[in-house]
Amino acid sequence: MTVVNRLAWMVGGAQGTGVDSAANVFQRAVARGGLHVFGRREYHSNIKGAHSYFQVRVGDRPLLSHVDRLDLLATYDLETVQLHKHAIVAGGGLIYDPRPDPRTIITRKDVGRDDISLFPLPYLELIQKLQKAFEEPDLSRLIIMKNTFAVAASLAVLGYDVSILNTILREIFARKKKRVADMNVKAAEMAYDYIGENFGDDFPFRLESREAEGERMMLQGTHAVGMAKLLAGCRVQTYYPITPASDESEYIEAHPEFGVRVIQTEDEIAAIGMAIGASMAGARAATSTSGPGYSLMAEATGWASMNEQPLVINYYQRGGPSTGLPTRQEQGDLLFTLHASHGEFPRIVLAPGDVRECFYDTIDAFNYADRYQTPVFVLADKHLASTTQSFEYFDTDSVRIDRGMMLSDDELQRLEGPMQANGGGTPFKRYSFTESGISPRSVPGQKGGIFWATGDEHDEYGHISEEGDNRVRMMEKRMRKLETADKEIPLEKKASVFGPDQADVSLVSWGSTKGAILEALEELGQNSISVNFLQLRMLSPFPSSFVSQFLSKAGRSIDIEQNYSGQLASLIRMKTGIAVDSQMVKFNGRAISKDEVVEGVNEIMKKGTERLVLTYGV
Repeated sequence: MTVVNRLAWMVGGAQGTGVDSAANVFQRAVARGGLHVFGRREYHSNIKGAHSYFQVRVGDRPLLSHVDRLDLLATYDLETVQLHKHAIVAGGGLIYDPRPDPRTIITRKDVGRDDISLFPLPYLELIQKLQKAFEEPDLSRLIIMKNTFAVAASLAVLGYDVSILNTILREIFARKKKRVADMNVKAAEMAYDYIGENFGDDFPFRLESREAEGERMMLQGTHAVGMAKLLAGCRVQTYYPITPASDESEYIEAHPEFGVRVIQTEDEIAAIGMAIGASMAGARAATSTSGPGYSLMAEATGWASMNEQPLVINYYQRGGPSTGLPTRQEQGDLLFTLHASHGEFPRIVLAPGDVRECFYDTIDAFNYADRYQTPVFVLADKHLASTTQSFEYFDTDSVRIDRGMMLSDDELQRLEGPMQANGGGTPFKRYSFTESGISPRSVPGQKGGIFWATGDEHDEYGHISEEGDNRVRMMEKRMRKLETADKEIPLEKKASVFGPDQADVSLVSWGSTKGAILEALEELGQNSISVNFLQLRMLSPFPSSFVSQFLSKAGRSIDIEQNYSGQLASLIRMKTGIAVDSQMVKFNGRAISKDEVVEGVNEIMKKGTERLVLTYGV
């Protein structure tokens, strides 16, 4: 039986050998052929040498998650074969270098699988032929061509049109010398022809190009966030380099034509301080970081909230604590984000579940920050940051800019008794008590808009005050912003329900687990048990009433998240008094797959397990 346009492919090798480049070429080639892709990138935290890999799923419909199986594995080293050969399905295939180094020859015995097809590809022999064809004196400069060989050989095994790959290669190397593009195209043709000449065409997995259903793009999470910031009118982006957040700032920095000032600061404290300063001056400003970086930003976040300054913080979670797992997946910072910094202050926390939501939630974050004059977090994670998806173009026509109660010079002058240039009138009350908790805002330098900014408690003018009644009124004023936001922000921005309104099993989760759960719903729905899924997209203000109503109708509730303690389950109990029946957690640094969700739910329902720890992943 031949499987057409349904594939799980992986390329693996040592960190720094071009694994990502190979995967990106493969993804672009199959996406150009009208197919959908979902890419999952796993890379080691060292600069070079340790094992890294990139899995790409291909399908004829949108894909939302990775899977644990492999249909075809391409590699140039023995370690990748040893680590991933067991994931290859029966009937699948392995493309490998039979002699990855002078001391090692890989044989079928080394592979240990008699139920898969082997495609030994003599990388060095092909590189030497390429060297001769282009009269290249330095062989070492051509070693990187292994990436092109691996991709071309994979497409040859799959019967995919090599001309599409050649087009992609010429586009990628268009800015370099024509010789570089010619060499890559020649390398692709050599590997493609080698497979055709030495192996049959009976491999059971095939890819066939087709007419695309409308225009689509292929994007990773950090790039979607970067695009959103450009569209939302962000004018200052600050950061200190840290994985996986840096990709976002580097993407924005690569597009200076949009007028965003990207500043790499000396540390994270400077990054958030500079972003707050830009916001005070009237610019839309943001900073991006991950766990260790935000730990240094916590105090400044409280300062921004005390002074009611808009601020967007894109927070990419990774394995912790401390340096933890710098390039691995985790959702361990939810409760920290909700409570970080001393004292109590309002903050809005958004949790996108896929690349598309990363885009729209980031735009919303700027509007919420301005409207409610408070820090807004877009709490993503490493999986979302480096996930690649193909989907239809974003609906940019629906994007609106809301600067909130930001007063113009004319509006300031029309206020009753504004401060005059000659010293007469009443000073502008930057922190005036209002029913909504939101005060009219001006920026330094505006005529009549004079105000003070301090980290101490203050009165309506911004002057320091330790008076008790003022403290109560100011705290209540600031916290009322969350009540106002809760009333004004529509429910569809806070939570989504997938499946029937009432079900035997209700899955509850947040963030990047969304895709795996949605794909699992289809498979779980084939059983006699009904299943639905509550995705929480806004965690502060928390939609307590809606969550209570949903869980009160659940037959059995299962919390699914990627941390040790089940932080969302704790938050639900804190806000609603309802204890979730079971927890399915994963914290080994690898993202949850569709397969794990299916197997985990089935086990919990069969055995009544209260806590299930998932551990799959290399």
